[in-house]
Amino acid sequence: MTETNRKTREEMIRVDQAGEFGATRIYAGQLAVMGDRGPHSAEIRGMAEQEKRHRAQFDALMARRGVRPTILQPFWDRAGYALGAVTALIGPEAAMACTAAVEEEIDRHYSAQLETLEADGDDPELADMIERFREDEREHRDAALEAGAERAPGYPLLSAAIRLGCKAAIGISKKI
Repeated sequence: MTETNRKTREEMIRVDQAGEFGATRIYAGQLAVMGDRGPHSAEIRGMAEQEKRHRAQFDALMARRGVRPTILQPFWDRAGYALGAVTALIGPEAAMACTAAVEEEIDRHYSAQLETLEADGDDPELADMIERFREDEREHRDAALEAGAERAPGYPLLSAAIRLGCKAAIGISKKI
């Protein structure tokens, strides 16, 4: 693997671990507001558990490969939790809109990473992880849409704002 490819792989792992961490915090914020009384609480708990497993696998990969986490982890902790709590306060459909928007961006992000990894063919372990996790994220998005995400108040604006925030977080977390 060339030095450029190694740095690119480190960026991928760093940003993906940060994203999985952020997802766990979003779900924690939603569940803190909705508890077990929300119409989608059981579904959110299931998605949160999957995100925890994704994060654990990225944590282990980071440790094995000596990849440093983003220094913005404390910020993503609070920002993710706040995003989850605020969307849950708006209502169950807004919580689902948040999930749909985040997972749409993660699907695009993971797909772009897979294109790079498949073109190089030098990191099958990372490619396999990303491909498996992308399928889980797509299931989360589809479940959120089926649960009424598009019925959330101001859905187009809410979704666009969350997706823009995700894009920014992805770009920043690669480097910092």
